[in-house]
Amino acid sequence: MKYSAPPYMNDVLPFPPVKDAWLHTARWRAVEATFREVCRRYGYREIRTPILEHTELFKRSIGEATDIVSKEMFTFETRGGKSLTMKPEGTAPAVRACLEHGLFSDHPVLKLYYVGQNFRYERGQKGRYRQHQQLGVEVFGAVDPAIDAEVIQLAMEFYRTIGITDQALKINSVGTPQSRAAFLEALRDYARPHLADYSQEGQQRFELNALRMLDTKDQGDLRLLENAPRLVDYLDDESKVHFEKLQSYLAEAGVAFEIDHRLVRGFDYYTRTAFEIVGTNLGAQSALGGGGRYDGLVEECGGPSTPGIGFGLGMERCMLVLDTLGIQLPVDDESPLAFIVTLGEEAKVRPAAVRLLAEIRAAGISADMDYRYKKFGQQARTADDLGARYLLVLGDGELDRGVVGLRNQTTKDQRDVPLTDIVSELQGIA
Repeated sequence: MKYSAPPYMNDVLPFPPVKDAWLHTARWRAVEATFREVCRRYGYREIRTPILEHTELFKRSIGEATDIVSKEMFTFETRGGKSLTMKPEGTAPAVRACLEHGLFSDHPVLKLYYVGQNFRYERGQKGRYRQHQQLGVEVFGAVDPAIDAEVIQLAMEFYRTIGITDQALKINSVGTPQSRAAFLEALRDYARPHLADYSQEGQQRFELNALRMLDTKDQGDLRLLENAPRLVDYLDDESKVHFEKLQSYLAEAGVAFEIDHRLVRGFDYYTRTAFEIVGTNLGAQSALGGGGRYDGLVEECGGPSTPGIGFGLGMERCMLVLDTLGIQLPVDDESPLAFIVTLGEEAKVRPAAVRLLAEIRAAGISADMDYRYKKFGQQARTADDLGARYLLVLGDGELDRGVVGLRNQTTKDQRDVPLTDIVSELQGIA
């Protein structure tokens, strides 16, 4: 039987693949390192949560009528009869972890980030995978719209830092559950007379979660919704002030934005601020990432009333955009500085090579050697394949003289160096 990765799940490889070169671990590490550094500058600290959570956590937080809970979760029952789910998103697990470990009481304003895997059983396509990595931040304890502006700036700065400079910001306010109720009634009244003309998905959303009708790419539905009621016209007074202040803070920070009246988020827990960052030169698939405020989520999960805001950025989507734009980030050089090639009597030379390799690595220098007893030329080709800058030639003659041959693979110059000095010699080169 020939095995392969499950559908719409990817291997990320140590060498650039011929196909899908973005699936290269060195490139992923470069993007992750950039995200971590930007988060550090903004004062965020990392949190890591398990891949599995109790299913009820997502039902309560995301909402049972959402596509994720009703259709897309990987859920199973343990041998003990408990229902567990592979996490489809990162916010609810972060809330659960903070509640469990008392972080909210110890830190009035808590600024977190994470890099982790999410799982959704959805219709796979390029850029939308059933296992995907998410870069996310969450802030708890601050209701000030200035923190909303900070979260947005962090996301946009991350994209700029990795080279995605042509980006635009869309914002909206989805109000509170109370103020949203009046809007949803108006939206249903608007859509009901022509409901049969909407797509099947639009009709389903009308019944289950009317707000999600606005989050559609169906051209027919979009035409029908052109004159639909606007959320901003139904906001409560506090949400209006919050939204106005957010706009002023973004303007103060020099961040251009567009108010998108159809912008909503896919989870039930969102309140007030919703935002999305799009690439301005990416065509139809322009979405980069987004997020919003969720002031009732902690309370919904059994904690105290605690405001929150965050975002999630898809790693795979980010890598594909970099690939599309031809942006090459500097990656770590994983090539060994030195590669030991052995010649002569195996029983004499191999123990010396193993000892020398251990000494070099103990000094913090990257080095490798051949383990297949190949001829000198084949060992040298292996060194070239690995990108080694220097060959260390160790044979019977070198051992008898107490030296090792140091060969520069670029110039092909070779000279003898005493075995007792080779580690310091390599340290000087490194």
